[in-house]
This record gives sequence, C-alpha cells and structure tokens, in this order.
Amino acid sequence: MSNLIDILKERGFVDQVTHEEVLDEYLKAGKVTCYIGFDPTASSLHVGSLVPIMSLAHMQRQGHCPIALIGGGTGLVGDPSGKTEMRKLLTPEMVDENAMGIKKQLSRFLDFSDDKALMLNNAEWLTKLEYIPFLRDFGRHFSVNRMIKAESYKMRLESEEGLNFIEFNYMLLQAYDFLELYDHYGCRLQMGGSDQWGNIVAGVDLIRRVRQESVFGITFPLITTSSGAKMGKTAEGAVWLDPNKTSPYEYYQYWINTDDRDVVKFMALFTFLPMEEIKSLEKLSGADLNSAKVVLAFEVTKIAHGMEEAFKAYRAAESVFGSRVVPEEIVPSSSIHEIHAGEWSGIKPVAVGIDAIIEPPHSEMDMDQFNEGVPAFKLYQMVGLANSGSAARRLIEQGGAYVNGKRIESFDYLLTDNDIIDLEILLRAGKKRYHKIKIIKNKA
Repeated sequence: MSNLIDILKERGFVDQVTHEEVLDEYLKAGKVTCYIGFDPTASSLHVGSLVPIMSLAHMQRQGHCPIALIGGGTGLVGDPSGKTEMRKLLTPEMVDENAMGIKKQLSRFLDFSDDKALMLNNAEWLTKLEYIPFLRDFGRHFSVNRMIKAESYKMRLESEEGLNFIEFNYMLLQAYDFLELYDHYGCRLQMGGSDQWGNIVAGVDLIRRVRQESVFGITFPLITTSSGAKMGKTAEGAVWLDPNKTSPYEYYQYWINTDDRDVVKFMALFTFLPMEEIKSLEKLSGADLNSAKVVLAFEVTKIAHGMEEAFKAYRAAESVFGSRVVPEEIVPSSSIHEIHAGEWSGIKPVAVGIDAIIEPPHSEMDMDQFNEGVPAFKLYQMVGLANSGSAARRLIEQGGAYVNGKRIESFDYLLTDNDIIDLEILLRAGKKRYHKIKIIKNKA
C-alpha cells in the first residue's frame, strides 16, 4: 500500500498537515477512514470542488475508506469561511434535493458499493442535538478567544455585516461532526480546503479533550489558474459537474483552454495518470503541448462523465477544429490512445458533430432573404460575430470565417439557399465563436 501523503504531496494536494509524522505512521499501519464535508448549497458540485473529490478518490484507490459528508445539518446554519456576508439559509427540502444530485456526481469518482465509500448526512445527528446538553458537554471545550482568531471567522468579523451568532456556532458543529464520525466509523482523518484549517483543528482538539485520542487533519491549497483566476469560473459562470448544467462538450472545452503554464499542474491534480509521465510534459511546447491539453481534457471528462461522453466531446471538437492525433509518446497511459488505435469499442467510432453536443447562440431569418444572396461580411456583423463590416471583411480575408465548417475564401462571398442544411446555417468566427442561423420557411 503506497503512502497516501506522499501521493497527495507529489500531486500538489497538500497545504497543511497536523501531526505529520504520527499521521504518516498511522497511514502506513493499514486501512484508515477519512472524511471531507461537502456544502449542499446547490444540486451540483463544480470544478472548484475537484481537489477534495480527487483526494478522496486517491484515498480509495490506496485501499482506504473515504466518507463524503453532506452538510445537511451545517447547511442549515451556513459556513462563514471565506465569505464576507452571510450565506442564504437552506430549507431541509432544498438540502435533501441537493444531496441527491451531489451523490450522483460523486459516484463517478468513488465506488459506494459494499461500503467501499460512504456518503453520510450530518443532519442525522446535528438536528437531534439538545442545545443545553450540547453546550455543557462540548461547548465548554471551545475558547472564544481562539475561535475569533481563526481565519474562517476573521474575514467576517472585519466585514461591514459582521459575524452572525448562528454562524459562530459553525465551528462547534463541524468539530462535533469529526467526533461523531470518530465514535461511529473510526474516522481519524479529516481533509478540506485551506479555509477549513481552523474548523479541522477544532475537531482534532475536541476529540483529544473528550476521548483522549489523536486524530489528524490535512488541508488543500487554494487552486488558481496561472492568470490568478479561481478554478471553475468562466465569463459564462461556474463549470458544473452536472451534465445538465455544463454539457460534457463544454466541460471538455474548459480543459482544452487550459493555460500552457497550468497543464502539468492540472494533469497531476485532476487525473490519475502516472506522475512520471506527467513530469515528462514539463518541457513541451507548441503542437506537443496542445496534444497534452487534449489528453488533459479527455481524461478529466472521462472521469466526470464517462468514456463515451469523453469520446463524443473529443469527436465533436475534432469535427469543429480539425483532427488532432496525440502522439503515443505523450502520456502513453492515457486511454485516448485506445481511440487512435481503434481498440476501444464502447460506441461506433464515427464523428460527432458540434450540433449534437452544444447549442450555440442563434437567430432566425426568412428563407426568401437568401434568394438573391446575403453578403457574408454583413451577416457576420448582423449576428455579432464581428463588430463592424470592416472587421468582418478582415476576418474573412484572414481565413477566420467559416460556413458549415468550410472556410469562406472571399470577402464578397454571398450566402444563398445552397448554404442551408436542414434549415440551418452554422457560422464560425475563429476557433471558438459560433452562431447558428435558423431558417424560417416562406409562408404559402
């Protein structure tokens, strides 16, 4: 059994660790149980949650038992960590609905069969607590002086809104979660984001005081892109794990657009590919680095949505941007090479068009508008793919304008009914911007 800490460190997961030497010995001794809490504020997790999810997956792959704890009880209170204002309080019904969606997504990463991993909801015990006994038995072990110095409270205390009393209880409740999981599941390790350090240490301290036992904590660094952006945030909003919120194709494209400087880091964090192969990518540039991005996008999409959806997304991108065969020497363990070699038979290896995966912005035009032809440069300006007629002409002259996947060769090209396919025309500007014209038939 490999050392979990060494694996997590090598891949960039570890920020802080409590009692590192003792934890190291504990992990080497045999199978352990670990947990991470997930806030059920939405029916889907997003890319920003991938670090904790992947850490649990690594734990399971090393023979340990992970617990995904849904904060059904703490979600009724609201975690103040990293927030300058109070979170919206959820109803029990909202929490239950969100928890169902989260478990479905986590099942892509973790095997919950035969108790190989557990998904629990802290509402089961927190909502049954009696206030006065809880304060007498557990609240007395918490120092207010220490609590207000914790990073999770500091930001709120310094904000204009301040810290609400209901949120002030959050640290106690999370610490009690750790105790509950220790008592009933033998869980001795809690992991979480760097903003959870104070809450995790509070749980470690509570168990030491009331059970005289040692438990441990690990926190993850805040992962940002090289440009300083928060992971999983785009101009269009969050990148969700729910395919109904972010399609597998859009998910794939998010990773394809990874900054060159982040490819190795993200490959280590968000795939299970061998580190020796990932490290070999550090000196790549140009076309080879773009091939590495294809591997990254394919692998993370495969983990989150399955091989078939990753295949479809890959083929859809291929039909739009052109075929790109990844050289075998670039991350040879990647299953994308099975596709190139024709070894994967999950679905028939046919090209999947962009329209089968995403719905680009669109507008409607009458069929008769194309009888005499519409100048391409005017159409590109009309639908917003160019800011002006002159900008549209330049786009066409530079070879960046496409109609139904075919490059427009002349700036004075006229679109006619010959360009209409199944009552649609797909325009493209550059590599990533699309607009679909939906044709309305002439009325008789």
